[in-house]
Amino acid sequence: MPTSTRPDLLLPAEPSQRALARELYALVARLPIISPHGHVDPALLAEDQPFPDPAQLLIVPDHYLTRMLFSQGVLPAELGVPTRDGTPVQTDGRRIWRRFAEHWHLFRGTPSRLWLEQTFTEVFGVDTRLSPQTADEVYDALAARLAEPDFRPRALFERFNIEVLATTESPLDDLGRHAKLAADGWGGPGGRVVTTFRPDNVVDLEFGDWAANVDRLGEITGEDTGTYAGYLAALRSRREAFIAAGATSSDHGHLTARTVDLGADAAALFDRARRGRAEPGDTEAFQAHMLLEFARMSLDDGLVMQLHPGAVRNHNRWLYARHGRDVGGDVPQVTEYVHALAPLLDAYGNDPRLRVVLYTLDEDTFTRELAPLAGGYAALLLGAPWWFLDSPEVLRRFRETVTETAGFYNTAGFVDDTRAFCSIPVRHDVARRIDAGFLARLVAEHRLPMDEAAETIVDLAYRLPKKVFKFGEFS
Repeated sequence: MPTSTRPDLLLPAEPSQRALARELYALVARLPIISPHGHVDPALLAEDQPFPDPAQLLIVPDHYLTRMLFSQGVLPAELGVPTRDGTPVQTDGRRIWRRFAEHWHLFRGTPSRLWLEQTFTEVFGVDTRLSPQTADEVYDALAARLAEPDFRPRALFERFNIEVLATTESPLDDLGRHAKLAADGWGGPGGRVVTTFRPDNVVDLEFGDWAANVDRLGEITGEDTGTYAGYLAALRSRREAFIAAGATSSDHGHLTARTVDLGADAAALFDRARRGRAEPGDTEAFQAHMLLEFARMSLDDGLVMQLHPGAVRNHNRWLYARHGRDVGGDVPQVTEYVHALAPLLDAYGNDPRLRVVLYTLDEDTFTRELAPLAGGYAALLLGAPWWFLDSPEVLRRFRETVTETAGFYNTAGFVDDTRAFCSIPVRHDVARRIDAGFLARLVAEHRLPMDEAAETIVDLAYRLPKKVFKFGEFS
């Protein structure tokens, strides 16, 4: 990677703390990256084809960028975002890039600008400041890099020093890309690229084509998913297939954190839904019940559970109708955890065999709910701030508000949660710099010896996520 053009980026401004933070950051700056949760398409690495033009790589798929421009009147179609009905959109990369550069000022002070500028300089070695006047110059420089063999996906993976990258697939995925990676020595158990089991599209009754998805689940597994018992058997079967493909965790993106044991009523609810007669409240109740079912499965097969609640999906209905899911139309909501998680924690929270990594989009819960919960149950760990909270300011506040109750070791390390492959090293670097600054303050205030701070920052950046997500030794 190029030498950083801003070596003190995000480190404390106070001179004595900055000096300490430099020492701490130096210990982790070049450590391998453990990326245990994200949405990079495994086809990217399985096929190892050259990246498309800079706009198709960096702008079109990045809803952090396109949603900001949409809020200022720039339609997603102008930025190349595909439509659900196939209506033509802009495909000229240079025109998309110029349109984006015209609105670059909108990103002042945002993490999106930070990540993108660091990607330009640290990944591509392009240090020209983006502006409407320099748009073509930056575009041409990036395009020239993308034409070089050293900037193909697998070469960048090596240069990024990624030790393990977890992608995310549904139970309906045939895992063919992961099979290709395994055949090439990149995937499988203990591999460098592993999958994650994400069953939302067969658990959320309001997910588009839920019934058809459950039918397909039965076809894939040979189980009768017309019955609740067959449905559970099919899910267990797919979990086994994912584990064989290298998965060490599952991921669950529910609207709330609610958990409930419906007992025999679960089968009746499932049957209603299969017949198209779901009642109000059935969707949340079924998801809540399934979290307990998945916890029971995790006790048997060892998958780490990740729970990502709190996102109101497709809040912008026009955007969803026009362009579909995951294009910037989601917003966070208030999320309650203490009572919502009680049934799961009552049943399994004290069992050290279970590992539940809990995330939030509701920063207000850090001190009041999440830190005390993680500090009180053996099975529960706190995931890093994600999505709308993945910013230097919130990463810093997370350490300040969580550490006093849960400590460092009831957290699970940083996750980049990204579809933007080239931003992975940048995002992990930001997290490491923030942790260096926080630990430097503890040292400066005589609250932590320097040798313990040094051990802690290495744990946070590398050892802890590797342990939590059950990744083995990698060469």
